[in-house]
Amino acid sequence: MGYEKRFDGRGVEELRQMEAKVGVVKNADGSAMFKIGKTTAIAAVYGPRDLYPKFLQNPQTGILRVDYNMLPFSGHGERVRPGGSRRSKEISMVMANALLPVLDLKEWPNAVVDVFVDLPQTDAGTRCAALCAASMALADAGLLMKDMVTAIAIGKVEDKIVVDLNYEEDSYEHGSDIAIAMLPGTGKITLLQMDGQITPEDLKEVFAKAETACKKILEVQKTALKEKFKKPEGIA
Repeated sequence: MGYEKRFDGRGVEELRQMEAKVGVVKNADGSAMFKIGKTTAIAAVYGPRDLYPKFLQNPQTGILRVDYNMLPFSGHGERVRPGGSRRSKEISMVMANALLPVLDLKEWPNAVVDVFVDLPQTDAGTRCAALCAASMALADAGLLMKDMVTAIAIGKVEDKIVVDLNYEEDSYEHGSDIAIAMLPGTGKITLLQMDGQITPEDLKEVFAKAETACKKILEVQKTALKEKFKKPEGIA
């Protein structure tokens, strides 16, 4: 039995509709919204600022902290319990690891950069959308970055490798789900997590499709950043 038509009618390499905006949280040093399909992530960056208590400080470099939070009525099924969970803590950690390679915090010793990501609506690909929003928010905060971080979820449903899984595909029995974060400038992968099983041959196809998808996401991110910082008409 083949997976002939996706649940939402998209082609196998077609991404859901994307929307992005920068500067959405007024009191933050940097902020951004990234929406893909019905999954929306809002990221706010605060810092670099002094880290307290002092025993947590690192005199050699600044520290990046990420807080990932799905809001109580954001997704399918049961209500999400407010506050931190084992899953949210795990995603917060892998997000920080995925973002760190583009940052150089050595000029901010004993400081911290906090990234808070809330998801008011979810339909699969939440950590990927969160990473896309966080990357834009860090750029909006004026932090020196070597590249943007882009991320996409790709998986296998029956006999098809499909890009940008939605909820039905993500929860498909015997399917696979691979979250990939990539630096478009170099192709370096900073996050790779998989649920399910996949062959080495299929994994090569996943990487190729992820590279193409991440380039499309990068254009959406860049457009949002340029829109905020473009000069008003009439100003030289």
